Amino acid sequence: MRLRPNELKKRAEQAGVSVEQLADAVSRDGLSGERAVSAVKNWMAGRDHPRCRRGDMVNLANAVGVLPKDICKFTSQVRNQRGSVKKSKLVADLVRGKDALEADNMLRFSTKRASENFRKALQAAMADADQAGADQGNLVVSEVKIDDGMHIKRFRPKDRGRAHPILKRTSHITVSVQERN
Repeated sequence: MRLRPNELKKRAEQAGVSVEQLADAVSRDGLSGERAVSAVKNWMAGRDHPRCRRGDMVNLANAVGVLPKDICKFTSQVRNQRGSVKKSKLVADLVRGKDALEADNMLRFSTKRASENFRKALQAAMADADQAGADQGNLVVSEVKIDDGMHIKRFRPKDRGRAHPILKRTSHITVSVQERN
């Protein structure tokens, strides 16, 4: 679960809630007073420091008068997926911006190796959204991100005692879904 800063700003303006009132709503152990005000300002600017926890998002949503699903996007990751970034990006382009159920169906019948891990991440994000009360038929894949993972290093013996390196590449897959406005 990640906070959508633009949506939070818009909903806070509509409800007429100030930053100080939001800071009072999220105050907890280690986050009170000026630290809470600073944290809320950071969250509204799109910086996630200190980390916005699930309880903080629920408290912010209650203070603004909406459900948590309205100001959050639901994110899931698969780390160190065996396959290069270049090959994974082909699958990412396939599902980016699609309805979540349509994307799930496309991934189910895709012949690409990375589609299995994409589907796992998508289903985990959809399950988080369902737990927060979002409508499954109204979910959209809002963000798909592929990052470099670690390289698994192997060596191939060659002539005259030499060795040539083989880099087996991995990638990190991040999939986010949110409810369509």
